[in-house]
Amino acid sequence: MFKFIHAADLHIDSPLEGLEQYEGAPVEHLRGATRRAFENLVDLSLDEQVDFVVLAGDLYDGDWKDYNTGLFFTNQMHRLREAKIHAFVVYGNHDAESQMTRSLRLPDNVHAFKSSHPETKTLESLGVAVHGQSFASRAVTADLSAAYPSRISSLFNIGMLHTCAGGYDGHKPYAPTTVDALRSRGYDYWALGHVHRREVLRQDPWIVFPGNIQGRHIRETGPKGCTVVTVRDAQVVSAEHRDLDVLRWEVCRVKADGADTPADLLDRIQRALADQVAASDGRLTAMRLEVAGPCRAHHALTANPTHWHNEIRSLASSLGERAWLEKIKLRTSSDLQLDEMSKREDVIGGLLRSLQRIDENDDTLLELAGLFTDLQVKLPAELREGNEPLDFRSPTLLRGALNEARELLITRLLHGGA
Repeated sequence: MFKFIHAADLHIDSPLEGLEQYEGAPVEHLRGATRRAFENLVDLSLDEQVDFVVLAGDLYDGDWKDYNTGLFFTNQMHRLREAKIHAFVVYGNHDAESQMTRSLRLPDNVHAFKSSHPETKTLESLGVAVHGQSFASRAVTADLSAAYPSRISSLFNIGMLHTCAGGYDGHKPYAPTTVDALRSRGYDYWALGHVHRREVLRQDPWIVFPGNIQGRHIRETGPKGCTVVTVRDAQVVSAEHRDLDVLRWEVCRVKADGADTPADLLDRIQRALADQVAASDGRLTAMRLEVAGPCRAHHALTANPTHWHNEIRSLASSLGERAWLEKIKLRTSSDLQLDEMSKREDVIGGLLRSLQRIDENDDTLLELAGLFTDLQVKLPAELREGNEPLDFRSPTLLRGALNEARELLITRLLHGGA
């Protein structure tokens, strides 16, 4: 029997740009999270007494700012070396050969696969063959697995590949391949990287994305870690996920339906935030709060949104240092029956019908977008190019803004402009 760890997408020292724009962001904790998660991976390797570790690409987030990133990695590999644990590495799109201008000699327990062609390394004492190839450049568009060697029949065969597989939203289509293409090599386990969400594509043979070891922003929510694989008699008997993350990103959704007052809604929010923090097992929880639904509290919330945003942040502060609100999205709506009100023969009915015509006409929406051309150009880069780019040409964004304006206008008209 032997045991190994499969991890990928470490993104050590990922810059996490734009954090400064978030008030109260625990910047140092966030910036150090990828290192601490990798230390957790090495700790787990030692605790589990694994025989080797496979790291399937994107160890780094790009070229090192200085040598400290490389020194940190080699120091962790020396910890494995002292425990006689081997490590196998393929480089992916972020740390491809062409991306890196600095390098350090790796300890002799680490093998980094070449980018020029597939290689095979064997651990004869365990009866294991590991096949892999690194990226030569960032944009690899060929199916690298097609050139991988056939299985060695007397050994347990592992293929390492940084790949988009069949394609995933939010991931560049690098080194595309298919499950059938991977199966055709006859290997016993495929250790994949590049996709940041854990997914087992198949169990016969095992084809696994372990996900990244540490979420870096709100699009990488939930537990993050690695896969611990146990092999007995040349068969995988278990492939278990283990958490490594020190910071967990979560979207906390609260239904506002039926809330009569902001106080009612704050009670719901406090319970939801506390539950989310408790579920993170002592980690710092970075949360995006989304509150949505029709309610009577909507008028008070829209009349003074700054006040209620700060009330909510105060609730999060009461949970201590384990909670940080990355963003608050109040998407409540009035409980008014706007469809019925649009039939009224007065100024309110006329306004609703006019707004509805804009909403239903793409050409009119495009004319509306033209009003924001100058503003779009002047937006800071982090708003135009960040995780959630602000694009005033987007019909979805315009329709959302139009709906919010409709709710606000009607509420103010009905309540005397309060």
